[in-house]
Amino acid sequence: MKNIKMKVARVEKDLSQDDLAKMVGVARQTIHLIEKGDYNPSINLCISICRALDKTLDELFWTEE
Repeated sequence: MKNIKMKVARVEKDLSQDDLAKMVGVARQTIHLIEKGDYNPSINLCISICRALDKTLDELFWTEE
């Protein structure tokens, strides 16, 4: 499932995938794959992304299905 919420939060902060990747210590491709829904990040990476984007885990990664 695509992570549209993460992409929107990143764009709202005017960050490229590369910018966010550098902030959290991963490759740009990792951010791309998370947003595309092809990679499930570790909880530690999720927390780092949330901190970088000033969001909570629920705001970025919780899905109600």
